[in-house]
Amino acid sequence: MKVGIIGATGKAGRLITEEAVNRGLDVTAIVRDASKVSNKNVKVIEKDIFDLTTADLSVFDVVVNAFGTPIGQTQPHIDAGRVLIRALSGTDTRLIVLGGAGSLYMDEERTKNSFDVGRVPDFAYEIAVGQAKNLEDLQATTDLNWTFVSPSAFFDAAGPRTGNYRIGGDVMLFNTDGESYVSYPDMALAIVDEVERGDHPKQQMTVVSEKR
Repeated sequence: MKVGIIGATGKAGRLITEEAVNRGLDVTAIVRDASKVSNKNVKVIEKDIFDLTTADLSVFDVVVNAFGTPIGQTQPHIDAGRVLIRALSGTDTRLIVLGGAGSLYMDEERTKNSFDVGRVPDFAYEIAVGQAKNLEDLQATTDLNWTFVSPSAFFDAAGPRTGNYRIGGDVMLFNTDGESYVSYPDMALAIVDEVERGDHPKQQMTVVSEKR
């Protein structure tokens, strides 16, 4: 399976890349600076996400978007998402987006999301708005096989790899401690599982994990 990972040198992207390589997938890192790719088992495309084309991406079975932006920016996630939608619509390539938790509903009746109940922290608000709009754009597509992966409310870069995670849909999940929590390593596991299985076509999914 050929997998392209956008943002493969970021915190989350690096872990996703390592997990995919360890499973024997044919991985290409898609990055702005090829010198930052330290894993010698991956191919590299050095290109800005905003310049990617159908020719660049349609060669892959799956493209994972782990693109990140600095705090305080909304538009880059929207614009980058639209570039990928244009590039991959009408192709056989699946798109998996590492998104945000802001769009997750807080109740099974789906009456209120994280924005509505004030669960999106101020420092992450602008990014969360951009990610939520990216999800709306994906939901409006008709000829693209996409999956939008939302972390839990606390997405812990320093958390452990437990392998003890659960998958849900568009409603926020909580672990056995009552926390909406997922570590970066467990999120990487869940994303590569989705790469291999393709269980959530044209859907939002979320991941929750234990802290131990």
